[in-house]
Amino acid sequence: MTAPTDLFGYTGLLTDAESAKLANLRALLEERARPQLAQWWEHGECPAHLRADLAALRLEDDPALLDGGDLPRALYLGFRHFELARFDMSIGTLYGGQVAMFRTLIRKGGSAEQVARWDPHIPSFAFTGCFALTEPGHGSDVAGSLTTTAVRDGDGWRITGRKRWIGNAALSDVFVVVARDSADGNAKAFVVPRDADGVSLEDIRGKIALRMVRNADIVLDDVRVAESDRLGRIDSFRDIAAILADLRYVAGWNAAGLQAGAYEAALRYTLSREQFGRPIAGFQLVQEKLARMLGNATATLAMAVRLTALRDAGTAEELHSALTKTWAADRARETVALAREVCGAEGIRVDSDVARYFADAEALYTFEGTHEINSLIVGRAITGLSAFTR
Repeated sequence: MTAPTDLFGYTGLLTDAESAKLANLRALLEERARPQLAQWWEHGECPAHLRADLAALRLEDDPALLDGGDLPRALYLGFRHFELARFDMSIGTLYGGQVAMFRTLIRKGGSAEQVARWDPHIPSFAFTGCFALTEPGHGSDVAGSLTTTAVRDGDGWRITGRKRWIGNAALSDVFVVVARDSADGNAKAFVVPRDADGVSLEDIRGKIALRMVRNADIVLDDVRVAESDRLGRIDSFRDIAAILADLRYVAGWNAAGLQAGAYEAALRYTLSREQFGRPIAGFQLVQEKLARMLGNATATLAMAVRLTALRDAGTAEELHSALTKTWAADRARETVALAREVCGAEGIRVDSDVARYFADAEALYTFEGTHEINSLIVGRAITGLSAFTR
């Protein structure tokens, strides 16, 4: 089934099994989340119970999706992110932070033994985790300014530091904590139990975006971690950057889904809202805005699909993902603003849907590398000159 915003029919590239699975996802979200969505968002309540419903769909490990491999096709996974973001970015983060971010860290950063131990339990949420990289004083510059330290102590490590903005932290069994090895100065990654001695966390309140996500500040005070819980294939920040680069294609799908949701909500409203005796969707200026929204959403989806194909072929470069993220997030800002405009005063009410998209676009604009950082990555690639400063 072609999505209303899939003007060029990219969903036609999906298999019947993939399309059916995504239809099941849409149906579940409408039935289990839609009735309370506005209330959850307004009160900043995290619908953690939805994890069990989503896991039961077997979006990751249904044999019909695997086709002989151990993971579904990247195109299907992209459309899964699209569908979640199209419905709600917070719910997308609740699910994607586990099965995309956390699972990729384990699969690509862990040793064969660690992957065998943990990976089978991640899609079902039997083993939950999150990524603890950002620090209170360091975001974009964390690679060179990482202050969390790991000191070797016999057959284990002791970790001390602080992390900030860690999504799903309060819902996780473990954190993948990035810390600087005091011996060689290189970044390492450790699987730290949430209930370990010396670990404390506090939810971040007062957010205007991704209000249902449990972001937290984490304090690690001389936390003891076994060597067997250090991710075996991460020995420097270069290894971490490679994993993040592999994940960055998701940002394009999120931006496409967010815009699709905002456009569809705006279209519904303008068709039902009457002024001067007819639906406002029939006014020229409203139609121009709707056309611009659809163009942005369509172009973003096209970039996401093509980037995924390049990634599958092994030809995607940092330039491709950085350009997609910075451009798509910028267009998302414009699209949600236009959606808010055409909904008038109703556009600032949570019940109209567009208010959620409008606010969540700000989080998308910032995470997975800011607009400025990704622009500089693109600039370096196309000119051969680095404008990064220290």
